[in-house]
Amino acid sequence: MYGPSYLLMMDNEAEFIARLIGFGLSEKEARAYLHLLKYGPKTPSPLAKSLKTYREDVHRTLTGLMDKGMVRPSLDSPTVYAAVDLDSALQAAVNKQESELREMEARKRELQELSQQQRFRPSDDVKTFKIIKNVKELISVGIASTTSGQEEVLVVSPPEIMTIASLFGVTDEVSNLIERGATFRLVTDIAYSAIQNIEEALSIGEDIRHYGKYGGIFFAVLDRRICFQGINIDVSRISLNEPLAVIWSDDPTYAKYLIETFEMIWQQAIPAAERIQQLQEQGPQLI
Repeated sequence: MYGPSYLLMMDNEAEFIARLIGFGLSEKEARAYLHLLKYGPKTPSPLAKSLKTYREDVHRTLTGLMDKGMVRPSLDSPTVYAAVDLDSALQAAVNKQESELREMEARKRELQELSQQQRFRPSDDVKTFKIIKNVKELISVGIASTTSGQEEVLVVSPPEIMTIASLFGVTDEVSNLIERGATFRLVTDIAYSAIQNIEEALSIGEDIRHYGKYGGIFFAVLDRRICFQGINIDVSRISLNEPLAVIWSDDPTYAKYLIETFEMIWQQAIPAAERIQQLQEQGPQLI
């Protein structure tokens, strides 16, 4: 039977891995990096044995970590792989994400400049539907929609989408939107590990409620017209290139349906403050 110190160590490792995933690593990459960090450089074969996986799988994982600047190979043979020190590794991950965001911003400016040269004929009678295919596109469209928002945002979201929004700048735009006088209501499944993020969101004026075990539904409605609805949001890692499938529409009829669904969920949910108090009384649950 495992003692408290062992369980605490396992819980700390799980938290460390979760934080690494938040920096854009897959779970396999996070586990491999943590193992190299704890136990020192290794060749692929013993590393595969320690991680209980195949050598080919470890090679793919190490390649991903090298691309992110978090692992470096030796020059001799057989190749030994060593973890880059934590501060340098995390900075490399941040630099990569910032580079991708700068690329998105540059493309956004180019499109804005090109749009000013065109003679567009917008019409409220024409309804548009399109499929958003990855996290990068969802962030880009989400920021643009939030920036143009005026009155109200309604969101039902799993924690993963909230983490993505926080990491890649959507939450900052939400703060600006609220400062302009708009309301922002959010329903999510609040876990103990998310308390700090929820409290930060509450501090900028978000109205948040908890609805447990609702199945990972994701949809959002801005100003009773702009709609996002998740088809497949099974995000295995937090990365701009991670695939997903979300419907975007500017159809008010579709928005009305989602608003009615939101209000039903909202009435059944409990205030975030009440949920946080429950979690703090229970404390972290060891699995």
